[in-house]
Amino acid sequence: MGVAIRTADRADRELVARLLDSAFQDDPVSGWIFPGEECRRTTHPRLMAAFVDIVLEEGRIDVTEDGAACALWLSVPAESAEDEEGFAALREALDPDNERIEQIGTLTAEVHPAGRAHEYLWMIGVAPGRQGEGLGTALLGSVLERCDREGVPAYLEASSERSRALYERLGFELVDRPLDLPDGPQMWPMWREPSSAR
Repeated sequence: MGVAIRTADRADRELVARLLDSAFQDDPVSGWIFPGEECRRTTHPRLMAAFVDIVLEEGRIDVTEDGAACALWLSVPAESAEDEEGFAALREALDPDNERIEQIGTLTAEVHPAGRAHEYLWMIGVAPGRQGEGLGTALLGSVLERCDREGVPAYLEASSERSRALYERLGFELVDRPLDLPDGPQMWPMWREPSSAR
């Protein structure tokens, strides 16, 4: 039986934000951005909601029909540059004393490949009780099939060893080297050429 997937719209904003919050509460990078448990519990949901707003405006959010998993995608043109100022605005709006909100945007922008149009998987989240059921693979597969048909590469930053292994199975490879967050965990910038180019 396949996984039913649809494109989210504004009516799904709260559902997607809650899903991302629960999926990333224990993520190593979220723990680095919000090292205090109380701050993570109160501010992390607002950061996830801000990400949802950005992608609803500029990209596409795929969600499983049962609301257990979602993926946030941006189509990045070849001449695009990362919006580091956007993370400064997020920091100011959400938690002005937390420099890591802005720092994560700067650091990921520095490793994001430029010069080729690609699909950027900003985030993918699966409800904690549903992880390991293949929902993330199904969400990725629908976009990666289109990438293969259209000859478009894809890019992401894996935030854990577990997610890195999933992405490698789907054809992603480490771009250069891991990104070492200051006094924190690693992230893995990963690129996937379309199947016609592999």
